[in-house]
Amino acid sequence: MALLLTLLKVAIAIAIAMASGWLFRAALVAITRGETRKMLRTAPVSAGFGMLVVFVYVFVAVFAHVIAPFSEREIVGAQFLPWDSTHLLGTDNLGRDMFSRLIYAARNTVGIAFATTALAFIAGSFLGLLAATVGGWLDQVLSRVVDVLMAIPALVFALLLLTIFGTSVVKMVIVIATIDATRVFRLARSVAMNIVVMDYIEAAKLRGEGLFRLIIREILPNAMAPLVAEFGLRFCFVFLMISALSFLGLGIQPPTADWGSMVRDNASLITFGNITPLLPAGAIALLTVAVNFVVDWSLHRASGLKE
Repeated sequence: MALLLTLLKVAIAIAIAMASGWLFRAALVAITRGETRKMLRTAPVSAGFGMLVVFVYVFVAVFAHVIAPFSEREIVGAQFLPWDSTHLLGTDNLGRDMFSRLIYAARNTVGIAFATTALAFIAGSFLGLLAATVGGWLDQVLSRVVDVLMAIPALVFALLLLTIFGTSVVKMVIVIATIDATRVFRLARSVAMNIVVMDYIEAAKLRGEGLFRLIIREILPNAMAPLVAEFGLRFCFVFLMISALSFLGLGIQPPTADWGSMVRDNASLITFGNITPLLPAGAIALLTVAVNFVVDWSLHRASGLKE
């Protein structure tokens, strides 16, 4: 009987998620025009649900100071208070409001992950396209350096560098962006290698196009589709790495709210059957799944495959 009830709850949750995704997709179709509207109309329900979740997270991150009833660092009561009307999710190990910190963590964790991914993509894409366009010794040097960096497990490498250089947010962003830029470099170079041999690239060279203009005006637009899809995947990996580093104590440092550190600080509650530590973990998982839904749709569109 308990198994049937669990399955029923799961089925209801899936049905609600699908209905929400369909409604959000319909709303987007209604307010958009042209090619965007046509594109959204063909989007699967899973992509609609993913876009809805991403929209909610961004909204919460932007308006965290309005939504949260307390400050992220304010001690508002005793340790580990239960859920009630004042503290919707109780308090943490220091007496701070868990609901408020969960909301502020959306701004901190997602914002830092997005900035890190953007930095990794700017560096990795530029170097990858440059290596493919120039070729020769520059391509060989950059590729071998990337091979060396990629040979080291990413999490172990990040832990080592952060232990050496410190755990400030700026250093963490630079370290993770450097590690992740190697993956972006590989993709950008691979895509660009198939583009630089095209006739219109040779025609652009004969017209006297400069190197950077050739990359930005001719190669980048034709490599944009797989790079945009890869951006979503890289964001998920960066987001999970930041959360893992915070859980291990080398990521976003207290008292700044972060989902990874919130799981670590309140993990003892699980022993008493309290699910509060699972909420930040669930927030991490939900955003990861949602972004992957959108990325899967983007990859399908970029591949040119038809349903």
